[in-house]
Amino acid sequence: MAEPALPPRPSLLSPRLWPMWLALAGMCAGARLPWALQRLIGGWIGAFALRAASERRRAARINLKLCFPEKTEAEREQLLRESFRDLGVGFFEFARAWWGEVAPMRRTVRIEGLELLDEVRAAGRGVLMISGHFMTLEMCGRLMCDHLPLAGMYRKHRNPVMEWAVKRGRLRYAAAMFTNEEIRPAMRHLKQGGFLWYAPDQDMRGKDTVFAPFFGVPAATITATHQFARLSGCAVVPFFHRREGADYILRVGAPLPEFPSSDATGDSARVNAQIESMVRQAPSQYLWIHRRFKRRPPGMVSPYKRQS
Repeated sequence: MAEPALPPRPSLLSPRLWPMWLALAGMCAGARLPWALQRLIGGWIGAFALRAASERRRAARINLKLCFPEKTEAEREQLLRESFRDLGVGFFEFARAWWGEVAPMRRTVRIEGLELLDEVRAAGRGVLMISGHFMTLEMCGRLMCDHLPLAGMYRKHRNPVMEWAVKRGRLRYAAAMFTNEEIRPAMRHLKQGGFLWYAPDQDMRGKDTVFAPFFGVPAATITATHQFARLSGCAVVPFFHRREGADYILRVGAPLPEFPSSDATGDSARVNAQIESMVRQAPSQYLWIHRRFKRRPPGMVSPYKRQS
């Protein structure tokens, strides 16, 4: 059962926060547009962002070159354009998931692999559903909540209005929401047999990280998946989602066998391999603008560093 929506605190009405409230009002209005129009406008927003967000464009271009060296430059540029288009569409997917109606998506969604969880659920074990930062994550998370009491983990936002909006929007459908600092409550949720969605594919800059390959490139990878499984006894299950035109495909994989092992680095590499496989199936829908490879092993220079 989802928690009740959170009312805004008086401190959130400070004039310095009004610009964010205006932005949220725009998102709320956009959430109510027809889905076909959202996809059209989203494509325009993505095309504008490709031209205007020069630093994000540069980071995405570097990431694509590192991850797809086998592609030609023209192929990578095409993928770059497609990724920004999907980024714009993703803006409306987030807005609709939080404040709009998802009845059109429910009519066309296809969910595969739920039966793979039957044995885990029968044993009363928790399930850590790992995925990546795809632009479809919000909409597909909401659609999956129709079938599983799914909770989520997220990084707390610095802007208090955005933090309030994220929790209020997600608690309309999620079983619970935990920040990445709320480890004990999240662990308790798993020990009680709960389902928890988690995306460990960004550099969290925490101390519990190792360098594990992602597309063959050493990437600073948080070991939390290994630690959650070790301490709670939960199953670790890949959760892939993508959009095909106006339709959505959600796929639950089999629990990772013999996970966790005694090797946190090896387990983190296995998790990265799962996410890499997901990305290869829907590369334009992945969040390439994140500087995934900024931290490097000793002796290696950040690929995002500008030449002097």
